[in-house]
Amino acid sequence: MKNEMLSVAEAAARIEAGDVMVVAGDEALLAQLPSGKWIGGTTVYFVTEEGGAVVRDKLFCTRFERATGAVPRWIDVGDLPKISEGYAENGFTMIMIPAFSVAHSDFAVEGQGYPGLFDQPLAGWITGVHLDELGKRAPKVFDGATGVSHDEGAVLLHVALPDGVAADLDILNIFAQGEAEALTFTFPKAGFEAETVMVEGQEVNLARYIAEHELDTRLPLVANYAGTLVNVSIQEVDAEAGKVKFYAPVVEGVEYRLAQALGSYAQAFAEGAGGKGANEYSCNCILNYLYGELEGQRTGGFTGPVTFGEIAYILLNQTLVRMELHEGDAAA
Repeated sequence: MKNEMLSVAEAAARIEAGDVMVVAGDEALLAQLPSGKWIGGTTVYFVTEEGGAVVRDKLFCTRFERATGAVPRWIDVGDLPKISEGYAENGFTMIMIPAFSVAHSDFAVEGQGYPGLFDQPLAGWITGVHLDELGKRAPKVFDGATGVSHDEGAVLLHVALPDGVAADLDILNIFAQGEAEALTFTFPKAGFEAETVMVEGQEVNLARYIAEHELDTRLPLVANYAGTLVNVSIQEVDAEAGKVKFYAPVVEGVEYRLAQALGSYAQAFAEGAGGKGANEYSCNCILNYLYGELEGQRTGGFTGPVTFGEIAYILLNQTLVRMELHEGDAAA
């Protein structure tokens, strides 16, 4: 596995040589690439070896040098439950979905129930645009088999690995749930927005509760799923309308706590990396980039695209998703 910032010409040469890749960058650059064994997604935010940066003139390419084969595939919204039908016997699958699309919402809410989804590592991200272009340009995904871009559905790269080599998928969440005495939030129904919530057993309007108690909405709500901490980030609080919107859906009946405040985001990622990162695939969240002021700062050895959501089997927020290849049996 190798991560590189490449020009269009350099990336095209890799593709024409038969390399298996996932590619991130500006739409105008991705549109110039030839067909081959790759998929791509739009973003102009990256964490590079020099630190966080907006890059419009190069593409971030991750090459899977140990792949024995790969099949790029675009699927429409209705075929999202068929993601696992393309899984290789031994391998992993990369996925990209455009932000704000129907596929984004459907995958977030229903993905955990797709048949066979968890049968092999599924990693990827939600594509985006420069924040100044929100509402003006649609995030895109690119099917390398055809070179065609889409603003709906999902692109998949089903990668086959040699026997004895496995993909290990993990998340690095630098947030922790608040202390045991911290308030708990439980939602009466799942979804990307909420009006009422149970706070310590009392039903309240969440938007007004946040405003009245001056809660820091840069911190996500965190749930503990059998030891794995999963974030739900707050997108918008409309106290007048009494509604709160999220970047990922809350789950009915799950107990959430507001995350603990952080010091340095960059330092937290570097410490969490444990010296890893140089030869791993990774992507990081746009909210970490913004709230942590990562422009010009490094996050340990991790480099990769900055995204509008991360995927490690399911949709995640404010996390770093990482994957590495190693000798041994397939790892979940």
